[in-house]
Amino acid sequence: MVKKIFSYLILPIIIIGLVYLIVESIMEPIRFNEQKEAREAVAIQRLKDIRDLQVAFKSETGHFTPSIDSLKDFYNNGTLKVVMQIGSNDDSLAVVNTQKLKRRNPRITPQQMLQLYVKGEHLVFSIENEIPVKDTLFNGRPDFCIDSLAFIPFCGDSIIMESAVKRVSGVNVPLFEASMPYKQLLQGLDNQLRINLDAEREDTGRYPGLKVGSVTAPNNNAGNWE
Repeated sequence: MVKKIFSYLILPIIIIGLVYLIVESIMEPIRFNEQKEAREAVAIQRLKDIRDLQVAFKSETGHFTPSIDSLKDFYNNGTLKVVMQIGSNDDSLAVVNTQKLKRRNPRITPQQMLQLYVKGEHLVFSIENEIPVKDTLFNGRPDFCIDSLAFIPFCGDSIIMESAVKRVSGVNVPLFEASMPYKQLLQGLDNQLRINLDAEREDTGRYPGLKVGSVTAPNNNAGNWE
């Protein structure tokens, strides 16, 4: 009787349990990698947005900033200088007319030339305008939210950001980096698999997370996913 109970009841339960454990041991890393890639996609876009803002900020100030608040203020209240080309340098008549005009009036400004151009003068020149940052960067990006810029997705911790100036070949080079450790970005996923991932990246000399830019050496503001 005991043998029958074991054969028909307990043994199938044990087999089902073992099969479940085997399937779970295979599926858990697969699910972890799928969730990791989904989170990385969101995080990478945020780091790219930070990079775009940092590059624009530096174009106006000459340096990067270690402060997300400074980037937010720059986005909300700052302006970018945009050079607009009027006419074409391939238009020989416009080039000649412009040269003659400048000889007659060496102090003529681009704004005055624009007035003449609107009246029908055949000219070629460039004029500089200031445009609000928010009307230029991320324009048409409905998913962009400046208030989310400071935070690591899926956990709410602050993004780590630094800036520095390094002397390279006798030249001062502004640098910045922004990073998201996997410990925060992958919070809530299998902790042991995350620890293994961190260890594997550290063993191969890579940052255990996502990072854009570098404050130790110029890298053209590259992301470590690129």
